[in-house]
Amino acid sequence: MKRIAVLSVHSCPLAALGGKETGGMNVYVRELSRQMGRLGIGVDVFTRSQNPHISPIVPLGQDARVIHIKAGPEEPVAKHRLLQYMPEFTSGVVRFASESGAAYDLVHSHYWLSGWVGGRLKKLWSVPLIHMFHTLGVLKNTAGEDSKEIEPSKRLRVEREIGEYADCIVAPSPWEKKQMVLLNGTPPARVKVIPCGVDLNLFRPIPSSRAMKFLGLTRRNFILFVGRIDAIKGIDVLIRAVHRLSCRPEGEKGELGLIIVGGDLDVDSRRESKEMQRLRMLVQDLKLQDRVAFWGSQRQDLLPYFYSAAQALVLPSRYESFGMVALEAMACGTPVIASRVGGLKYTIKAGRTGLLVPEGNSALLAEGICRVVERPGVRKKLVQAALAEVRQFSWPEIARKVLSVYRSLPAGFGEGKAKTSGKREGWALEENQAFKSSPSGGFSSSPREFSCCWPISDSRPSPKGAPQNS
Repeated sequence: MKRIAVLSVHSCPLAALGGKETGGMNVYVRELSRQMGRLGIGVDVFTRSQNPHISPIVPLGQDARVIHIKAGPEEPVAKHRLLQYMPEFTSGVVRFASESGAAYDLVHSHYWLSGWVGGRLKKLWSVPLIHMFHTLGVLKNTAGEDSKEIEPSKRLRVEREIGEYADCIVAPSPWEKKQMVLLNGTPPARVKVIPCGVDLNLFRPIPSSRAMKFLGLTRRNFILFVGRIDAIKGIDVLIRAVHRLSCRPEGEKGELGLIIVGGDLDVDSRRESKEMQRLRMLVQDLKLQDRVAFWGSQRQDLLPYFYSAAQALVLPSRYESFGMVALEAMACGTPVIASRVGGLKYTIKAGRTGLLVPEGNSALLAEGICRVVERPGVRKKLVQAALAEVRQFSWPEIARKVLSVYRSLPAGFGEGKAKTSGKREGWALEENQAFKSSPSGGFSSSPREFSCCWPISDSRPSPKGAPQNS
């Protein structure tokens, strides 16, 4: 059986979304791996163990599983400290393959730490390496406003090296491909542009009244942010835009609320991330406590209710590789307002499937929010175009494109590779295989299926300081 090794070193694809180290990449690795498994391609996703009590091997779906490798302390470790444990992680992957008898036809790595490991496995096993950065350190440094958030030189060096030894690099947008070529010197022929995907079974429109009732919300209108709590996401700009709207006379969206989904909440706010503390202080300084609510991380199967209940999803990012949550909102029939940066310029067709505004400008962001919320005709037009556009981003379609890249790579069998029994077949699909969507029901992306790794609450989400009607 054909089998590939997928590397997601620093973050497990089964982790709850919205934390400091969990976001779009987790969704990407999980959903693409599931799609490949449904095609009969065995997938082993290797990730660093962060909890000694979880199962070393966890099923991810048909012919797909997650392998937890011990490397360093089995607890969360900051990304900038993980490189020292990568040789141990590499040895752990090689040991697992040897002891289990698994042989891999290809390595697909995600993020620069995984790319470092992928380069060693490519040489050891004599197999092709395909890589996806998800974010580039050099671009984060350009966009970051806080010098403390500057990515270290070792990351920049490793990313340049990956561009040299990877057989193929997947970029989510033409813009990111251009940056790789210009800033890292990556050969353009080696970079393939393939967008990210969205689960169209899970993300689909829900009547707003039903969604609000399910979430326990009042009838007050609100806009929504979904993502990691990170300075690069520009949430402070969005909060300032809400403040501008709150200063308007009543009837001009002065009562519009904001719900922020993402981050880890704590009863003791001093234990929350520095960025979360900074945002809370900003809300307090602008006297927006009754308008801005922090809901923390939420299960992915609950997100369609948030999107459907919101007047708009707002992504004020300073840098965004692609913006997968924009696709999720579009699929739910929710207008998207975003910064005109990075991959968002390709994910969203400005003025047709969403609105794009200059990054960092709270005044223009507030105007864009008003345009969508106050004008039903504009909103309806954006929603209709977005629902039609988003169909091309289904995960089966994205898997088809990635599979075509796999098939284009060299066979890669050499002396350093453990031989499989029988002849190795090509990457062509068998006649009885077809691209299939997720199982019916639409909740296949819920981490509930894998609660052996992360405790999942059965209770409805509850806000911390939710906006209420006066």
